[in-house]
Amino acid sequence: MNFPYFLARRVAVSGKQTFSKLIVRVAIGAIALGVAAMMLAIAVLKGFKGEVTAKQRGFFGDISLNKYDLNISYEPSPFRLTHSETEDLKAIPGVSSLRYYATKAGIINVNDEVEGVLFKGIDGAYDQRFLMGVLVDGLPIDFADTTKATGQILISQYTANRLQLAVGDDFIMYFIQEPVRRRKFQIAGIFHTGVEELDKTYVVGALSLIRRLNDWQADEVGGYEVSIDDFGKLHELTDEIQDHLPIQVDAISVRDQLPEIFQWLDLLDVNTVIILILMIVVAVVNMISALLIIILERTPMIGILKALGYTDGGIRKVFLYQAAYLVGLGLLIGNVLGGGLYFFQLQTHYFKLDEASYYVSYIPVSISFLEALLLNIGIIIVALAILLVPSYLIGRISPIKAIQFQ
Repeated sequence: MNFPYFLARRVAVSGKQTFSKLIVRVAIGAIALGVAAMMLAIAVLKGFKGEVTAKQRGFFGDISLNKYDLNISYEPSPFRLTHSETEDLKAIPGVSSLRYYATKAGIINVNDEVEGVLFKGIDGAYDQRFLMGVLVDGLPIDFADTTKATGQILISQYTANRLQLAVGDDFIMYFIQEPVRRRKFQIAGIFHTGVEELDKTYVVGALSLIRRLNDWQADEVGGYEVSIDDFGKLHELTDEIQDHLPIQVDAISVRDQLPEIFQWLDLLDVNTVIILILMIVVAVVNMISALLIIILERTPMIGILKALGYTDGGIRKVFLYQAAYLVGLGLLIGNVLGGGLYFFQLQTHYFKLDEASYYVSYIPVSISFLEALLLNIGIIIVALAILLVPSYLIGRISPIKAIQFQ
């Protein structure tokens, strides 16, 4: 029979508690709130970083391949990769897809308004799943009819609102070159990514139009976008892809392409670590206080057990079992509270954000069962390890004085 566990259960469940009753409840509440706060902090950080990163990856790809040159304009120099070179890139473990594109600066003139934009040209081989996911009206470009696709365009909701345009409307775009070219487009769809810089800048159309305007060859492109399976291996795969490229082609990761956004996201990790440390400290301090008060209140019991010859180690186990019960109860309540708020936000998106500042209109959350489990295990280990310290106070209690203690 495990006597320390039996005694701890009797004391915790059916034992009379007077002075320690309130402080124990406060300790359990502190643990519950701490667990819920830590779970939500991890979920919000992971969800927010994942949502913002997914938007950059979806529009720009994970790794961009461009020609080395001194051209700093929005119109890259054309180049081509051979079929064997593209197949080699696709065969690299971790590379999921390879698509090509080109960009060209243009000016939209409609409804007495003028707007400068960057025309991104794609074709039927381009994966439009991301664009379909951010469409708020209309349809993606239909490349089944190449002639019709040349006259279609996707614009952002920001541009549509500013120029008072809707799906089905048409307008003239001027491409600045010698001589100036003008083309008429019909709006096939309107997208909204929530990334202000992206929505203000880009429109999406047919790559074949850019080739024709720039007098490129049929297989020349402005760049390639590489998508990978594991974003955590971005740097390693960027270096590996660079080793497979011709000397005149450069591989640049989306982190290096958009350093300000990813540096900002990295700073959020520091804030989350600080929150986790503070919550753990608060919970541990409350548990230490509760355990000391429980030991103080049970001093006569400690004296009787010592007088009967029970060891300090055995008595220490009694209070550690009781502390573990309180920690477990706090964890249970905290997981129910944190998990409930997590699933509520996941389903309803009730809590909102300023999209202009944070790139998303609501607080995104994401946490796996394994992450929540590891968080709970970590809290249990830290709490019980630190609670060993006040439990050694039992060894300094004299049996005679403890029995006389009132």
